[in-house]
Amino acid sequence: MPKLVCVRHGQSEWNLQNKFTGWVDVDLTEKGEKEAINAGEKLKGYHFDFAFSSLLKRANRTMDFILKGIGQSDLHVERDQNLNERMYGELQGKNKAEVSAEFGEEQVHIWRRSYDIPPPGGESLKDTRERVIPYYTEHIEPLLKSGKDIIVVAHGNSLRALVMHLEHLSPEEILKKEIPTGTPYIYDLDGDLKVNSAEFI
Repeated sequence: MPKLVCVRHGQSEWNLQNKFTGWVDVDLTEKGEKEAINAGEKLKGYHFDFAFSSLLKRANRTMDFILKGIGQSDLHVERDQNLNERMYGELQGKNKAEVSAEFGEEQVHIWRRSYDIPPPGGESLKDTRERVIPYYTEHIEPLLKSGKDIIVVAHGNSLRALVMHLEHLSPEEILKKEIPTGTPYIYDLDGDLKVNSAEFI
């Protein structure tokens, strides 16, 4: 039965600085590098047939650390913008506390935690899902159906969109689901890609 492993990138510089990052291409922190190396340690013994990531360096460098850790540095990684983080529009680059002071905590909470209300000039989680799932269906699902094992290294919200699809979660349920940095999430799937089990390791 195929395995799908999803990993959110290690801590980024703007995670550390409490900034809205979105599509801004920031790097990993030293802690983020260690999280990525640790993810590779946890995945020793796994072998992947295909690897997918976003276009952003924090995800790509995390993937590089993981593949090196499991001895698959030569595995081709398919990178695509559709796996990028949710685009935060006018909030990108701003400190979250400063944005709360400017717009009010309630409004910022709505932008961050509602399913279908985007921040100014940005994407909602619903918008993010509408690019992630067609990409998954076209490029990843056929490989899983043929029995291939796959790793996806991406971002908190692009992975939330995928988790929502795979686990048939409601908008309310997915918003409560936390995806920690640098922590592999292992799906064991059956032949119809129904989830037999899903666990963080």
